[in-house]
Amino acid sequence: MLPAAMLGGIVAKKQRQGSSALTGMLANMGSTIATFMFVWAIIRQYCPPVLSRSFEKYTRRLMGYFYPYIRISFHEFRGDRLRHSEAYAAVEAYLSANCSKDAKRLKAETGKDISSLTLSMDEYERVTDEFKGATVWWVSTSKIVSQSRSSISYYPEPEKRIYTITFHKKHRELITKSYLEHVLSKGKEIRVRNRQRKLYTNTSDHKLSGHRQTGWSHIVFEHPATFESMAMEPEKKREIVEDLLTFSKSKDFYAKIGKAWKRGYLLYGPPGTGKSTMIAAMANLLNYDVYDLELTAVKDNTELRKLLIFFIQSFLIISHESQERR
Repeated sequence: MLPAAMLGGIVAKKQRQGSSALTGMLANMGSTIATFMFVWAIIRQYCPPVLSRSFEKYTRRLMGYFYPYIRISFHEFRGDRLRHSEAYAAVEAYLSANCSKDAKRLKAETGKDISSLTLSMDEYERVTDEFKGATVWWVSTSKIVSQSRSSISYYPEPEKRIYTITFHKKHRELITKSYLEHVLSKGKEIRVRNRQRKLYTNTSDHKLSGHRQTGWSHIVFEHPATFESMAMEPEKKREIVEDLLTFSKSKDFYAKIGKAWKRGYLLYGPPGTGKSTMIAAMANLLNYDVYDLELTAVKDNTELRKLLIFFIQSFLIISHESQERR
């Protein structure tokens, strides 16, 4: 039987050998990674763009065989940045209500009740969520969309905001069919419950209307007018309210008969006769946003179409003496 001192020496020697082997392996791994990064930098700098993209594509495909996780991205805009993504907004609302308590960096905004704050994930923050035994990771990111080098702008370049979900490939069926449907459904409910009505206006200089390049700027719509407080003949008031409510519930019917779901009202009269009050009462009754379209600031039909493409929800649109509702 070996003495305790000799046994301790053998154990210490084995530990030193194991530590030395681990150190050597890490050193070799670091050298390999550094070499790969150097080669990749050379390829990106000196290879033609087509060859560089092909190399990157096949490298990612090769890594996909060994990487066991799947990532899905939700972009803030869709359609060449002309329309907001409803999926992105729903994800943002869901994460704000369910996962922001685990985030260490938050951004605060006023909710429907101006006296309260709504907290959501700040950029580059990561949170974890669980669903039926599966764990997913959400990350909020953004990147600058480069403008044309031929033009010089003194305004901030637009950002591209993205939510990315990562999960193990063994949960693919559960996440893509059940979890994401749950997130979008709950997110939409939260948005309806917390949303503030907004008043949008367009401008002749889109660079002044926000760095999102939508052509619209907005403020919170806080007009207190309601049909109950309006001075109007009771019978005419009842007729208008019934017409508005009936139309607001008839979207499926219009789709069934193949007609556009929209409604027009012509309001006319001298200043101070209640046109703006009527518009505010309609917006408050239906919980719609209001878009004040200044046609003199629109250069051509193409620009007008870009402004109209922005809409993703029911709204009231005003153009001077006329108002259309969809």
